[in-house]
Amino acid sequence: MKRSIVLLAVLMITVNSSQAQLVKTDANLLKLKCPDTAKAEFITTKGNFIVEIYRQWSPLGADRFYQLIKSGYYNNTILFRVVKDYLVQFGVSEDKTKNIFWQSRNLKDEPVVGSNTAGTLSYSRGNPNTRKTSVFINLRDNTTYDTITIAGVKGFVPFARIISGLDVAKSFFSNYGNDTMKSADTIYFKGNTWMQKKFPGLDMIKEVRIIK
Repeated sequence: MKRSIVLLAVLMITVNSSQAQLVKTDANLLKLKCPDTAKAEFITTKGNFIVEIYRQWSPLGADRFYQLIKSGYYNNTILFRVVKDYLVQFGVSEDKTKNIFWQSRNLKDEPVVGSNTAGTLSYSRGNPNTRKTSVFINLRDNTTYDTITIAGVKGFVPFARIISGLDVAKSFFSNYGNDTMKSADTIYFKGNTWMQKKFPGLDMIKEVRIIK
């Protein structure tokens, strides 16, 4: 009996700790600022890895990532693009209300301070000022991304790097390659289920939480 009570107490503490990190998705969320450095743990279907965020590299990018994590945006999200020895991409919530909230909140472009080396994270983008929620992990040194010019904007801006567990990121299911990209936006409207039926091998992020 005592053991059951202890286990229940531990479970409640774990749940409460996780819930305590969630912040309501509203305008107040945008006021959150990332510390100069912060660590986040990614819990995935292939294991865990830890990311360190560097505000100096990208103040706007770091703040946005911190806000997204605090709101639980990346919890239960699909790693919708995995290209072996190249990159992993994620950043579409299955929660339609959260997608709607962030849809028009693009980030202004910033200069490249860090470098797109193996293990670093950068936002995907197209036209000027289009960084939002979609992020990619460099699985190798993609330093051409530091200077490449697309739509008149120079470079992809790193804001964090994996400091533990890069092997986990490299182990995500990659057989689909870029074939998933045409379908990724459908997650915005139909959720994870539709994507998982079409591409059942894709791995997922179960939870992301700030740990320091």
